[in-house]
Amino acid sequence: MAAVTTRTPFIAGNWKMNLDHLQSIAFVQKLAWTLKDANHDFGAVEVAVFPPFTDLRSVQTLISADKLELGYGGQDLSAHDSGAYTGEISGAFLSALECGYVLIGHSERRTMHAETDEVVAAKVTAALRHGLVPVICVGETAEDLEQHGPSAVPVAQLRAALENAGANPDIVVAYEPVWAIGSGQAATAEQAQQVAAALRAELAERDAELGARTRILYGGSVKAGNIAGFMAQPDVDGALVGGASLDIPEFSSIVRYQKHVGTV
Repeated sequence: MAAVTTRTPFIAGNWKMNLDHLQSIAFVQKLAWTLKDANHDFGAVEVAVFPPFTDLRSVQTLISADKLELGYGGQDLSAHDSGAYTGEISGAFLSALECGYVLIGHSERRTMHAETDEVVAAKVTAALRHGLVPVICVGETAEDLEQHGPSAVPVAQLRAALENAGANPDIVVAYEPVWAIGSGQAATAEQAQQVAAALRAELAERDAELGARTRILYGGSVKAGNIAGFMAQPDVDGALVGGASLDIPEFSSIVRYQKHVGTV
């Protein structure tokens, strides 16, 4: 069981390839108003959105101008800083847009774009190089689970991702069982805790302080109806939300169902 810490719960909304830059403005405004109307304590639960690249400037401008208490980040970044890499996005560009975070190693990148552990590791170091907090996504397929058991593949992926990251990097880890993503069938809270505890142990072996302070999220068919169970687990510090993050009432309910806030 993890020691009591001051880890601030973190709810992240991954929009994937949805919402253009105009839609993103209306969405972020409504999300911020909805949470404010519900008296959400942004100091108790951090909320961030991950829009498509083409939306980031609009989101940055809105959040900055209206002083909204929302974080934001990119959905990916290049391992390279600049050069002849058509279609890629440098961490320097994300940093210039004041992104706080960037998703790295999402299962869709690993499967659809054949990103290897080596590519993920290079992207993690690129993110850190540019002052971005990488949200490192790890998770197993149904076949992995059957062959290797729970936690073996996610732990190996995390170890590989941090190979060149130094002893105590500023990171977030997101456990997303591939078999649960978009299926409507989430892992149980107990399954999520088992893997989260193993991931925290891996971090603690690297550096005790890193293990104690790093936030570990669960992602995979997260909904308002199941978030409380995940957040009740000692090693689960939040959620990486996919489809439900595009539904403002649903997403705001997920944000407000936290162990440090209570059920609304």
